[in-house]
Amino acid sequence: MGIYLNPNNANFRETLSRNIYVDKTMMLASLNTIMRSGNKYVCVSRPRRFGKTIAGNMIAAYFSKGCDSRELFAPYKISHDQSFESNLNKLNVIKIDVNGEYQSSLNSEITLKNLTKKLRLEFQNQFKSIQFDDEDSLASCMLKVYAEKEERFVIILDEYDSLVREKVQQELFNQYMSFLNGLFKNDTLSPAIALAYITGILPVVRDRVQSKLNTFWEYTILDAGELAEYIGFTDSEVQALCKQYGMDYKECKQWYDGYSQHGFEIYNPESVVCAVQNKQISNYWSKTSTYAVINDYISMNFDGTRNDVIKMMAGENIEVNVTRYLNTMTDFTSKNDIFTYLIHVGYLAYDFETKTCRIPNNEIREEWKSALAVNTDYIVTNKIIEASKEAFTQLLAGNSAAVAKALDESHIHVTSNRSYNNEDALQSAIYLAFIYALNKYTVIREMTTGKGFADVVYIPVYEGDPAIIIELKRNGSTDSALNQIREKKYFESLEHYSGKLLFVGINYDEQSKIHTCEIQEFRRNI
Repeated sequence: MGIYLNPNNANFRETLSRNIYVDKTMMLASLNTIMRSGNKYVCVSRPRRFGKTIAGNMIAAYFSKGCDSRELFAPYKISHDQSFESNLNKLNVIKIDVNGEYQSSLNSEITLKNLTKKLRLEFQNQFKSIQFDDEDSLASCMLKVYAEKEERFVIILDEYDSLVREKVQQELFNQYMSFLNGLFKNDTLSPAIALAYITGILPVVRDRVQSKLNTFWEYTILDAGELAEYIGFTDSEVQALCKQYGMDYKECKQWYDGYSQHGFEIYNPESVVCAVQNKQISNYWSKTSTYAVINDYISMNFDGTRNDVIKMMAGENIEVNVTRYLNTMTDFTSKNDIFTYLIHVGYLAYDFETKTCRIPNNEIREEWKSALAVNTDYIVTNKIIEASKEAFTQLLAGNSAAVAKALDESHIHVTSNRSYNNEDALQSAIYLAFIYALNKYTVIREMTTGKGFADVVYIPVYEGDPAIIIELKRNGSTDSALNQIREKKYFESLEHYSGKLLFVGINYDEQSKIHTCEIQEFRRNI
């Protein structure tokens, strides 16, 4: 048993001893399947606070010869899977926290040299019958063990991308590339590797490490394939936690959901755990991340990025051509590059079907607000958010004139003179005017309702708040908008909602460029 070579299961045991643990052990069954299929090089990337290190500790506890984890896994799902016995504590594990090694080094230039020395000593202690030389690299040590004993290895690199993200000095970076090259581009060593599992925030970055890692199968926040349900907490898991701890599930969903793929709704796991433990919905993201990353890239303003951000803040989905990989980390050249990066780090979510990205939830929206608040370029945006709070308050109070005036203002901010009368611009004006509502409402555009499609529907998260149905008209009247809501029975789509409904008819006159509004209250009993 060593620190790096064949570690014990203490880290994962500590995780299991916490008050809250969501069983993700079936990820091991998926890895066993992946290994059997011959895809033994796996790169799993996901944002901060999405359980990367916990997953790495679980994998080490399962495979490592340095411990007996049968009893540890016995209460969990993997113990009942037919693949459980196949690799349980039967392989040599090498587990390295790349960021930890770099941050704790007194002299970063010799980080990898010192790491190799420590690994070599552990090889000497655990394989006493084999002679290891002072010049042996990690790859050389593994080869000697495989040649002598035919024992295979699982390599786990946590935060593998840290030396890329940190933009370390060139000499250390070159050493790291050689380190990766020796492990993963070494055909002689390949038979000795049973599984290579690397994890970090970013997928493979093509301009810096792709040539060293082009053998890896990638599982990302964009597409995690068969590992999708292990990227974060799923909807059913969060529902169970909320029920167990007396939390409001709808509110939890509003704050921490938003990353979806392969049929799974993915929640930020650490934020959910913090909310449940503290019995309080809040922004926990900001405690371990920094919104500086937003400002650094949005300030580039490629292809109108800033305007798109404002629209996303207002609840719109923005069409963007994202790439599965990052082509560069140093020279973003387009909006696509920026948004791809922000999706991978968790500040945006992506929908493959519509090819659009969005701000995933209230927690991340708070981060965007904080980022924009400290950026002088966004003084207007901050005023819009404050104005939205007042506009939505007036809507709930039934003040039609104040709402119409707010729409006039927001319309100016979302379009140009050439597209001022565009129908999409009209809906964007609605989103922006009521951006504040996203804290307490789910917004659905063109919702299937009754005998047609309602333009915009606001569904409340909290009991007691009214649902809102908005119908837009151009060069018509507010009366015709309200009549359409009633005649086509748009409220029938809210069959499970009992309480006050607000019907909002809005008309836009293209000649005067003026909005008019009428608000009516409707109450149905279920």
